[in-house]
Amino acid sequence: MWLCYNNNMSGNSIFNATICIMGEFILLIHIVNLLLKKKKRKDENNLLDFFAFTAVHFATYLTFTLVKMIYTSNAYIISFYTTFYIMNNIEVFLLFRYMCVYVKLMPGTKKILSIINLTIFIAYVLSDVANIFTGIYFTAQNGAYLRSKTMIVSQGYQFIMFTIVFFVTVFNKKLNLREKAAFALYCLLPLVAIIIQNIFKGYAIAYASIIISIEILFLFLNIQKNIDLANEEEKNKQAQIKIMLSQIQPHFVYNSLSAISTLIPIDPDRAQKSLDDFTYYLRRNLSSLTATRLIPFEDELKHIESYAALEKLRFNERVNVVYDIETKNFFVPPLSIQPIVENAIKHGILKKIEGGTVTLKTRESSDAYVVEVVDDGVGFRMEDVNLDENKHFGINNIKYRIEKTGGGEMTIWSEPGKGTRVKVVFYKERV
Repeated sequence: MWLCYNNNMSGNSIFNATICIMGEFILLIHIVNLLLKKKKRKDENNLLDFFAFTAVHFATYLTFTLVKMIYTSNAYIISFYTTFYIMNNIEVFLLFRYMCVYVKLMPGTKKILSIINLTIFIAYVLSDVANIFTGIYFTAQNGAYLRSKTMIVSQGYQFIMFTIVFFVTVFNKKLNLREKAAFALYCLLPLVAIIIQNIFKGYAIAYASIIISIEILFLFLNIQKNIDLANEEEKNKQAQIKIMLSQIQPHFVYNSLSAISTLIPIDPDRAQKSLDDFTYYLRRNLSSLTATRLIPFEDELKHIESYAALEKLRFNERVNVVYDIETKNFFVPPLSIQPIVENAIKHGILKKIEGGTVTLKTRESSDAYVVEVVDDGVGFRMEDVNLDENKHFGINNIKYRIEKTGGGEMTIWSEPGKGTRVKVVFYKERV
């Protein structure tokens, strides 16, 4: 039943030690590079965890490779090999976590896959521990490692999760060819190496494949991500400029100032309040040009309130804005919700002679913050309007920034004569 090979062959030890030293050197370079970055992306934090644990993994194996040349008790052999098999599984566990964040899986999909991952991981770790007492995978005799014919079963977790990662990434329409290739090669190379290592026993071929896979992963994904982020920042900036320019329209400025001017002799206090609203509104629009990060929703809400107050000043009872705010404790891209409210007022309720009401709602769910803008305006037939081509208000720019900057998504429902509802979801795990 048992297959035995010599652990003390100098060729094996030299090869394995060399692989571990190379791996440590490469990993330390990447770890230092990530630690020195002042602003790390969320996926880079997961990548740092993955690299750090892999470095510990290599260091542990290097220590074992050197020690086992002079110390080979049965208990030592069993304890270290058990540790290595568990560490192999932890490494794949961390790779899965990194993949989920990089790909930005939908919360529902991520939750299901995470439960599968955790369940299988725990099951295999327990089986590795059970092997100490049962010897179902391996044992040791006279200081020699004895591999069972069922040893390949112990690597089932890695096969299963590599397969899941492979299919989730390769068939993901959001990833480009370079990104798909990086994940595919990382999944395939270790699997091939594990098979080869079961043939050429004693040589850490799987560890060599990890080094190659890590370099492919880092070069293909991390560099690609930085390039994509630079492009996204430029597109986001252009979108912000377009939105801001669409809002500061001469007739709006003139009409607001005219309404404030008319109000001064009648109600000076209200005129002063309206002038403050007007000043704040312009200041927020201008500051959005230099904003590079998400802002508290509370700031966006103040912007909305100042704009709504100005429209209320101009149109009196034709404009009503209701605030149903359950939570403010989240972040949004600047000028993301305010333009939606503005659109609801201008192209929704003000299209009706009697005007109407716009309701702004927020709520928190287990995995997201939800913002809804509902109006009882004229509405429209969804099939008659291509929102992506709606250049009047740039709704496509708003949608783009919500998705790319805020990690959210926007959906619109409308019906003629009944009004429009815009729902924006900011997922907690994506931000």
